[in-house]
Amino acid sequence: MPRNIIIDTDPGQDDAVAILLAFASPEVNVLGITAVAGNVPLPLTQKNARIVCELAGKPETLVFAGCDAPMGRKLVTAEHVHGKTGLDGPQLNDPVMPLQDQHAVDWIIETLRAAPANSVTLCPLGPLTNIATALQRAPDIINAIEEIVLMGGGYFEGGNITPAAEFNIYVDPQAADIVFRAGVPLTVMPLDVTHKALTTADHIAGFRSMGTHVGDMVAAWTDFFERFDKEKYGSEGAPLHDPTVIAYLIKPDLFTGRHINVEIETTSELTMGATVADWWRVSDRAPNCTFMGDLDADGFFDLLTERLARLG
Repeated sequence: MPRNIIIDTDPGQDDAVAILLAFASPEVNVLGITAVAGNVPLPLTQKNARIVCELAGKPETLVFAGCDAPMGRKLVTAEHVHGKTGLDGPQLNDPVMPLQDQHAVDWIIETLRAAPANSVTLCPLGPLTNIATALQRAPDIINAIEEIVLMGGGYFEGGNITPAAEFNIYVDPQAADIVFRAGVPLTVMPLDVTHKALTTADHIAGFRSMGTHVGDMVAAWTDFFERFDKEKYGSEGAPLHDPTVIAYLIKPDLFTGRHINVEIETTSELTMGATVADWWRVSDRAPNCTFMGDLDADGFFDLLTERLARLG
């Protein structure tokens, strides 16, 4: 049986690749996509989510717009990485598929209330505003959540938007704090893992050699956004952060991690949004998530290339 998932996202080129991977994989069934403000403002993230659905040949997908600002702070965006549209690189047509009228948070609550116990996995790829708002407004929805698998945080890698904080957590640390304290099964893909999933020249060539529109788009997106990270880190490619979430649902044995306590810094401006991971288990704080530390990069890209090739 495929896992029923909701993808909560702020596309972003790497979000787009994650959505494509989900559509290409029979192990997961996408119930809907909820957009949140993050990499770019909400009007662009909801539009980009629909562009990706159409690229995948899935225009029937339900796409909802959610929160346009974090719970307690001003929105910080990342056009410096993703470009002014969030999907800069190749020219893209505006989507023709509709945006649903319902607010994303209301739809998440309604969907989870109607679902059997432990039957839906939430896959947040951006700031956690929509998910935290739903949990705060309707705590009973926890019963329907099988797991939350998210991309966010970092410990040994530090941060990528401040020295201490990864972007998704930094944008809405209050929301992250709610999600990490919610008591649901939680699996986290931090920068420690995603920085090992680098788009080398060979990997980009693999996307391009598919000879499909999807392959060409993915190659062009990675060409665009990797320029920033290659300059910043001096690495041979850019980290493909968000597809790790979907890859974990398909092939969890690609990843290794530890069940530990992770707390979110919400008061210090210096370290705001830091994910304080008790990797060495030196505190007596109860474990609240599986925090991944490593992945099989070759296996990850093999999976990505094999699946994306299915989207003609």
